[in-house]
Amino acid sequence: MDLTKGKAGEPVGGVIVTPRRRRRVWHVPRTLAWIVVAPFAVWAVARIAGLERGSLPTQIMTATPYAAAASLVAVLLAAMSRRKIATAVAVVTAATLGFSVLPRAIGSAHAASAGRTLKVLSINMLYGQADPAGVLALVDRLDPDIISVQELTPRGVQALDAAGLARLMPHRYLQAEWGASGGGIYARHPLTPVTNLFRPVQHKMPVADVALPGGAPVQVVNVHPVPPIGDQVPKWTAGLDGLPAAAEDTVRVLAGDFNASLDHAMLRRLLARGYVDAADQTGEGLTPTWPANRRVPPIITIDHVLVDRRAGVRTVSIHTVRGTDHRAVFAELTLPTG
Repeated sequence: MDLTKGKAGEPVGGVIVTPRRRRRVWHVPRTLAWIVVAPFAVWAVARIAGLERGSLPTQIMTATPYAAAASLVAVLLAAMSRRKIATAVAVVTAATLGFSVLPRAIGSAHAASAGRTLKVLSINMLYGQADPAGVLALVDRLDPDIISVQELTPRGVQALDAAGLARLMPHRYLQAEWGASGGGIYARHPLTPVTNLFRPVQHKMPVADVALPGGAPVQVVNVHPVPPIGDQVPKWTAGLDGLPAAAEDTVRVLAGDFNASLDHAMLRRLLARGYVDAADQTGEGLTPTWPANRRVPPIITIDHVLVDRRAGVRTVSIHTVRGTDHRAVFAELTLPTG
C-alpha cells in the first residue's frame, strides 16, 4: 500500500509555503526632515549672500567647513523621509556649502615660472608671550625675507632680540604696545616705513616698503583688526574695509591675523579688490590656525597671507609655536616681473 497517496492518488500533506520576510524600511517623519534641513539651507543662503550680521552670526560663520560636512547627514535624512522637495533642498544646500569650501582643499596655485621669490612669515605672539626660541627656530628653518608680527609688546621685542632675531632680521619697523594692539615688520633687507596709506582701527598695523634685491620694493601691510566680539563688530568691519586695495604701481602683501575666515563676506570683499589668499591657492585653505596650544585642537582659519593676484604662490605651510594661541603662516611667493 502506497502511504504517500491519498484516495484519489494525490500527495499527502499539501505544499509547504515559506512566508517572505519583510525588509525593515527606515522612515524619517517629514517634520523631522525639514527640522534638520532648514538650518543648513539658511546657513548656505547666509554664506553665499554674505548676510552674517552681529557678533554671534559672524563668529558662527567661521564654522562653515564643518556645516558643509554635516549637511550630508541632512541629505541622508531627507532621502529617508521620501519627500522630494526636502531632499532636493538638502542636495542643493550640501552642494552650495561644498562648492564654497572644497576649493580651499584643492588649490589653484598659479606660480609664475620666472620672477623674484618672496618668503613671508606671519605670527600673532599673544601679548608678546610666544616662545622666542621657537620663533627663532622657525626663522632659521624657513629663512623668510619678511616677518609680520601681531600683538607685539616691548617685552616681546626684547625677548626676540635676546634670542637672536636682530642678527637674522636686522631691519625693522615696530609699533610695539602693551596688550594686543602692537605690531611690527622685520626684514632681511632694508625697509622704509609707509605712513598714511590707510587709517588702522584700534590696533597698530604698520606698513613698509621692503627693498628686495633685483627689482622694485614690495609693500607689506601688517594686518590685525579687532575680533568681531560684542560691540566690536563695527570696528572689525571698519578695520577690514579700510585696508588698501591692490595697486598697479607696486606689489602689495597683506599678512597677519585677520580675525576673519574666507567664509566672511568682509574678507571676500577684500580679496575682490585685487588679492588672492596664498593658502587657498595651494590647497591649505582649510588648515586651521586658531586656537593653538590648547586642550582642543585648532578649529578655524583666521590667519592669512594675501598677495597681489599678479603674483604666484609656490608653497604655504602652517606652524605651531609654543606660548601663543595662533599658528604661524608661512608663504613662499613669486613676484611678477612687470
